[in-house]
Amino acid sequence: MSQRTVITFGTFDVFHVGHVRVLQRAAELGDRLVVGVSSDALNFAKKGRSPVFNEDERLEIISSLRVVDGVFLEESLEKKRDYIIEQQADVLVMGDDWAGKFDWVKDVCDVVYLPRTPSVSTTGLIEHIAGMS
Repeated sequence: MSQRTVITFGTFDVFHVGHVRVLQRAAELGDRLVVGVSSDALNFAKKGRSPVFNEDERLEIISSLRVVDGVFLEESLEKKRDYIIEQQADVLVMGDDWAGKFDWVKDVCDVVYLPRTPSVSTTGLIEHIAGMS
């Protein structure tokens, strides 16, 4: 019997409990969890700022989690389908803030949108910390 592989993506900058919870819930949907961590360049293109922790540090953080079986660097949003196929993923998991935006890959895998953890956001944490200085 083949393993059910789950894939998800994120920046995972300023790692927090919301990240832990989404990764745990994603892992429960299969036998193997693979995580694409946004490159520094992709993060800058998406958010207009560099991440607090660089891509090597973020890859190390995510790969150290017991629910994560593999990590890779996501360098392009347009390559989601390629990443899914390369990782032989059966399920794509994204936060519900992306609801409907990845339905275009349903021909190669199932797509599940999980609710985000209320009251926690990386951007909010960064703004809070910046305001403290």
